[in-house]
Amino acid sequence: MNEFLQTVAENVTFLLTCLGIFLALVLLAVAAERFLLPAHRKLSPARSVSFVAIFAALGGVLMFFEIPLFFAPSFYEMDLSELPVLICTFYLGPVAGVVCEFLKVVIKLLLKGTSTAFVGDFANFVVGCAMVLPASMVYHIRKSKKTALIGLAVGTLVMTVFGSAFNALYLIPKFAQLFHMPLDAIIAMGTEVNASIHSVWTLVLFAVVPFNLLKGVVVSALTLLLYKRVERLFFRSSAPSAQAHTSL
Repeated sequence: MNEFLQTVAENVTFLLTCLGIFLALVLLAVAAERFLLPAHRKLSPARSVSFVAIFAALGGVLMFFEIPLFFAPSFYEMDLSELPVLICTFYLGPVAGVVCEFLKVVIKLLLKGTSTAFVGDFANFVVGCAMVLPASMVYHIRKSKKTALIGLAVGTLVMTVFGSAFNALYLIPKFAQLFHMPLDAIIAMGTEVNASIHSVWTLVLFAVVPFNLLKGVVVSALTLLLYKRVERLFFRSSAPSAQAHTSL
């Protein structure tokens, strides 16, 4: 009975943590739009919802296609689901980016479920926002190819630093706790891939850091390559030309 109550308490605590971080990210995005980016593009609610839904669905589908990486244990697989979220947030702003990131994960969970006790899905959302929010904020200050590049670079850096620390301090220990497995077992999975991994922090250094850097660089390059094409396909036919124009 005590073990059952402990499990319930752990799950409730994790759920409340997820909810709290989600609300904090939404509030941060709202504050950014209101106080830092008052001139960002505003569309009708119906049009905004439709765009967010489209790109969230694309992101959810892309989460199915995971790429194993030779330098990381099997539970770290890269997907490109941040690509449609970045396109969405570049067009509509930070709030749309956070909502799109959240809905993307929800869609994936509805279609596929979870194999990580929701820890991996939570990580995908939070660490994804760590890239999407800074990139969007920088880009919307003054829309141009230069600020897009700077924003994506800043987003990649923030995602790498924050994501690595978040993995070491919270996600990896929480994964071990919810799966009732020793932390050493997770570290051992990293050691099998890289003998230099012998602790949580070396797992982060040799697996999580390059993982986030690689993902950031790849999705940034694809965003720069595809944004104009997607803009012509989705946006320019549904927005006034003065609003639809960007310099990316």
